[in-house]
Amino acid sequence: MRTRDKTQAHPNFVEQFRQFLQSGGLRLTSERLVILEQVFSYEGHFQAEDLLVHIREKGYSASRATIYRTLPLLVRSGLLTEIIDARKNTYYEHVHALQEQQHAHLICLRCNKIIEFTNPEIDKLQKEICDLNQFKPIKFRNEILGYCGECQAEDR
Repeated sequence: MRTRDKTQAHPNFVEQFRQFLQSGGLRLTSERLVILEQVFSYEGHFQAEDLLVHIREKGYSASRATIYRTLPLLVRSGLLTEIIDARKNTYYEHVHALQEQQHAHLICLRCNKIIEFTNPEIDKLQKEICDLNQFKPIKFRNEILGYCGECQAEDR
């Protein structure tokens, strides 16, 4: 679990989450704001329990139930991406609005390592497929399941 020094979410992300919650008749409570800010203090992938420990280590208060209820709201609001590994464990990573390229994940079936990669050709192909089918994409989810180099070496 790696964290950044800066723990505050960009004001645009806070506003995006506030508007999403309001559209569903929900409020941006102080607990939800702490969760949002701490989510954006992570670099990389994390699980709900990792976030709970991190929040408590930083001296903030948020219940386990609120974390588990808030993470799917952050996914639906477009601020988090959900990754489900081969063992059906759920990981999250925050979305950077300024991120130019989409990225995909290689997920090891044995050790659950998640390797990120980008490929402009994949992005281009996805766009072409959507255009061809007059389909408006909201989110791309690229995951390739297999075995990482370390796990392959252990089998030799």
